[in-house]
Amino acid sequence: MDLSGIISINGMPGLYKVVANSKSGVIVESLTEKKRFPVFGASKISALEDISMFAESGDKPLSEIMKSVFDKEKGGKAIDHKADDKAVEAYFAEILPDYDKERVYVSNMRKLFNWYNLMQETGNLKEVEEEKEGETKKPKLTAEEKKKVAAAGAKKDTGKVKTAAGNRKTTGVRKAGTA
Repeated sequence: MDLSGIISINGMPGLYKVVANSKSGVIVESLTEKKRFPVFGASKISALEDISMFAESGDKPLSEIMKSVFDKEKGGKAIDHKADDKAVEAYFAEILPDYDKERVYVSNMRKLFNWYNLMQETGNLKEVEEEKEGETKKPKLTAEEKKKVAAAGAKKDTGKVKTAAGNRKTTGVRKAGTA
């Protein structure tokens, strides 16, 4: 399961998708509200693709654990993150039986299930699965089609770039003061 571009921001509820980079941070979009706003470098940001959980056989990436939940529920919702502690632990033990019971806390399990359900509600889990299926089913381009695509790309290159102010400037050309 591909979790690239999805982040969690410390002190803010929910998950966010990275839309663009800015000089002082990143611009994110809330998965639930679809509102965009900047997040600055002082904020504590965690990328979901970098998070893993402790297991007896080694660290398990969050993507593998979410894939296990997805397979178990057949794409449906997981257990509610506000359920009883014992129910949450039992459900997590079904998904990851060899998890480290001393280092993985119930709060970590709750956060995982909350994130999974949030991504499932917003359709981001289905989107990821469809993308992976689409990559395998994508037809190959013939040599003639590749030439057409390359020729169309070559025609579009004008050598000018639009700047943030809206003015066009020539790229790669330095003008001297004399003619």
